[in-house]
Amino acid sequence: MVVARAVRSMRPEGRISMQDLDTIFSDRGPLAQAVRGFRVRQGQLEMARAVADAIKNNSVLIAEAGTGTGKTFAYLVPALLSGGKVIISTGTKTLQDQLFDRDIQVVRDAIKVPVTVALLKGRANYVCHHYLERAQHEGRFPSRDDARYLPLVANFARHSATGDKSDLPAVPENASLWSYVTSTRENCLGSECAHYSKCFVMEARKQALAADVVVVNHHLFFADVVLRDEGVSELLPASNTVILDEAHQLPGTASLFFGTSVSTSQLIELARDTRIEAAASAKDYAALPAAAQAFDKAARDLRLAFQEESGRYPFQALDRIREFGPALDAVCASLDALVAVLESQAERSEGLEKCWQRARALSEQIGRWRDHDDPELVRWVELFSHALHLNATPLSIAGIFQSQISGHARSWIFTSATLSVGGDFSHYVSQMGLAEACAQSWDSPFDFASHALVYVPKGMPEPNTPAYTPAVVAAALPAIEASGGRTFMLFTSLRAMREGHELLKDVFSRRKLDYPLLLQGEGSRTELLERFRRLGNAVLIGSQSFWEGVDVRGEALSLVVIDKLPFAPPDDPLLAARIERIRREGRNAFVEFQLPQAVITLKQGAGRLIRDETDRGVLMICDPRLFSKGYGRRILASLPAMKGTRDIAEVIAFFERADTAYTRVPAGNE
Repeated sequence: MVVARAVRSMRPEGRISMQDLDTIFSDRGPLAQAVRGFRVRQGQLEMARAVADAIKNNSVLIAEAGTGTGKTFAYLVPALLSGGKVIISTGTKTLQDQLFDRDIQVVRDAIKVPVTVALLKGRANYVCHHYLERAQHEGRFPSRDDARYLPLVANFARHSATGDKSDLPAVPENASLWSYVTSTRENCLGSECAHYSKCFVMEARKQALAADVVVVNHHLFFADVVLRDEGVSELLPASNTVILDEAHQLPGTASLFFGTSVSTSQLIELARDTRIEAAASAKDYAALPAAAQAFDKAARDLRLAFQEESGRYPFQALDRIREFGPALDAVCASLDALVAVLESQAERSEGLEKCWQRARALSEQIGRWRDHDDPELVRWVELFSHALHLNATPLSIAGIFQSQISGHARSWIFTSATLSVGGDFSHYVSQMGLAEACAQSWDSPFDFASHALVYVPKGMPEPNTPAYTPAVVAAALPAIEASGGRTFMLFTSLRAMREGHELLKDVFSRRKLDYPLLLQGEGSRTELLERFRRLGNAVLIGSQSFWEGVDVRGEALSLVVIDKLPFAPPDDPLLAARIERIRREGRNAFVEFQLPQAVITLKQGAGRLIRDETDRGVLMICDPRLFSKGYGRRILASLPAMKGTRDIAEVIAFFERADTAYTRVPAGNE
C-alpha cells in the first residue's frame, strides 16, 4: 500500500537538537511510552546522534550497529525530524514492507511528526492493466494454476488502490502468471498505453514524489540510478538524505547493476511477447511467429549447452564448453532474423514496435558481451536451474559509486550489523569508494558472554575433503540432541546442504529422533520460517538464503551450526579476476579481500543466533582452520564476545542450564 497524506512538516527548519534525541530515547520519552518492552540503550542514542550530525552536515556516515542496538529507530528518529526529503533503501522487499508497514509508523506516531510516507517498488511488483487485459484475451498459460489465479488478479486489479502483488497473498509471489500480468522496463508502453491514466506504477511514482519519506529496496535503487527508469532518479535530486540499510549487501548489488546482464529468460519472454503481439496485430504474416519460435528454441538450447544445474564460468573457460559457441551463434542468428521481421511489422501496433526495440537492444547487448574486451569488466556466465545469464561486471565499483554520491550536497548513511572486521572498516570503504566517510561502530548490548557459547569441535578433517560433510553431521548430532532440535544448519554450498540433509535424514530415521527436518527449497523462505517457529523443535537446513535477513527470536532457535568458513570459491570468475588485479598491484589479496569478505559473511550467519535480550544459544563452527591457521584467531575475535569451547560436554551442560533459565520478555527498540 502506498500511503501519502498532504500534511505539513512539524519542523520546517530541519534542525535536530541533541536535547530532542536525549528525551526521545529516554526511559520516559515518547518511544518508551509507545513501544512495549522499550529499553534505554546507549549505543542506540549515540548512533542517532551520529546520524543527526551527518544529516545536519550533508556528510557520509558508515554506522555499524550490532544486533539489538536498535539501528532502525536510531536512524528513523533523526531522519523523520530532519524536515527534508528522505530515501530509505533496504536489502529485500520483505524488509521494505516491514519498514513501511510497522517501523516508520511506530516512530512517526510516537514522536508526532506528521511526515508523509510512500512505498516504491520495481514495476514488476505492480499489476499492469494492459498486460492483464492481454492475458485475459490470450488465455493460454504454462500451468492450470495460472489459469486459476487469473480471475483473482483481475478482481484484485479492479479493487486495489495500489496494484502491489504483495497485497494479494492468494497468488504465490513466484507464480509464473505474474510475468504475464506485469510490465518490464523493456515492454512498458508508457504514455502510449490506453490504461496510462490509471497505471499503478505511475500512481506509486506520483505518491513517492509527493512524500517526505520514500522506502525502496537496493535492487530498485541501483537499477534506477543506472537505468533511470523506476522512479528513484526523479527522487534523488530532491532528496536531502539517503539511508542505505543492510549496507553490507551493496557491493554485490551495485556490481550487478553497474555492469550488464542478458538472461535467457529475457530472450524467451521476448519470443513469447512477439508471438502474442503477432497473433493480435499481424495474423496475416506467418513469418513473424515462425521467427519468434525459432528464437525461443535457440534461447532454450543455449541453456542446454551446459549440463550442470548451477555454476559460474569465466569468459576464457567457455571455449572448453563445446556446445556453447554454436548455441550462442544460433541465438545471435535467430535474433537478427527476428529483428528483421519485427522491423517490417513494427508500424502495425505499439506492442510490435516495443518488441522490435527490445530485440534490437538485446542484439546489441549480446554483441558487446561477445566482442568487447574491456580490462575493467569481467565477462562471465552464470547458470541457474532454468536460465543462463551473460554477465559483464566491473572489477571495482568504488569510482563509479563515488561519482554517484558526490554529485549533490546530501547526507548518505550506510548501516548494517556487519561492515567491519574487528572494528576495521577499510575493506568496506575501499569497495564502496567511501574514503571521506566517517565510520563508527556500536557493539550489541546483548550479554553474549552469559547467553551464548561458540563451539569448535575437535578432530574435524580438512574442509576440502569428501569426508568433511559427513563429519559435520556426525559432530553436530550430539549438539542437536542436547538442544532438542531448535537448530539452523547453514552450509556454504548447495551441494553440501543437500548431502547434509540426506545424511541427517538417514540418521534421524535410524535413531528414531523425532525432530522435523526442513530443507531450503521445499517452500518459500517465509513459509519455512513460519513452520520452524510453529514446530518449536525443528532442524532447518539451508544455504545462502538463511545466512542473513532471518529473525527467529526465543527458544525455537537455540543452535546455529555453520559447516565451514564462508570463503568464496577461488574459481569464481569475479573473485578470481579481482584477486589477480590485487596481486598484479603487489598487494595481498587474501588479507585485503578474501578474509574480510569471509568474516563479514560469517558474522551474518552467526547473527541468526541471538536476536533478543533473553535469547540463549550455541554457535557451532565446524571448520578446523579456526585453530590450525593463523587467521583463525582474527576471525574468532570478530565475533561477539562469547565464551569458547571445544568440548561437547560443555555444550550439553550449557543447554541444560539454558532450559531452566529461559524466560521471554517482549522486545523493543527496533
